[in-house]
Amino acid sequence: MKGYKVFNPDFTCKGMQYKENEVFEVDLPIKICEKGIHFCQKASLCFTYYSFDPNNIVCEVEALGDFETHTEDSKVCTNKLRVIRRLTWQEVLVAANEGANNTGHSNTGDRNSGYRNSGYRNSGYRNSGSSNSGYRNSGSRNSGDSNSGYRNPGAFCVDENPVIWLFDKPTKIKVKDWENSDVIRTMNDLLELTIWIPSGAMTEKEKQTNPKWETTEGYLKTKTIHEAWADMWGNLDKKRKKLFTDLPNFDAKKFKTITGIEV
Repeated sequence: MKGYKVFNPDFTCKGMQYKENEVFEVDLPIKICEKGIHFCQKASLCFTYYSFDPNNIVCEVEALGDFETHTEDSKVCTNKLRVIRRLTWQEVLVAANEGANNTGHSNTGDRNSGYRNSGYRNSGYRNSGSSNSGYRNSGSRNSGDSNSGYRNPGAFCVDENPVIWLFDKPTKIKVKDWENSDVIRTMNDLLELTIWIPSGAMTEKEKQTNPKWETTEGYLKTKTIHEAWADMWGNLDKKRKKLFTDLPNFDAKKFKTITGIEV
């Protein structure tokens, strides 16, 4: 039975000292949640018991002796444990989120952030589906609360293709047409709010302001929305810039407020 175990920064747990690539044994009857050495089959559930802190040590482990399992939270108790190897924090992020490129805690799927989201690119809290934000949404790209369908704001909306609002006014453009527009393609291709900076590319100032960079082997640089727009806008030709200024209801003042770009 293999799984994951979190240790304090000094490689201790419950007063017991551990080491990588060694076997540890306790001479007592095991009882789940009470007696024995405990670990979790899923890395995400380890952080129910430990803070999500890169200073802690996370290892792959294996039960070699007797063991009991707790089916509800994947917890395992054993009297003989082998500490296989220590994970890098980047490996922990992937393992704990049970997917790729997730952030936050206890997410499943791919590219989720927030808390207990499943699906794909969800943020917020307890969303499923794809690219939802807010709370308890299903379907795709909904915001607000308890929506299904597709890209609905508010609450309890089910429309699969609502019209889109631009500059605080309704348009005749349907959401799915908007998603296939050249404006959206441009932003998807060029508007970057975050970028991963590996340790080898970090400046000394970045290392000072991100003290955990050695543990995480780099850091996630976050741009402000104005910084991201400035970087993108400077790389657009006149034709692509005109895509934005020709939008229905275009309002230069509101555009500047949101993007920082004056046109």
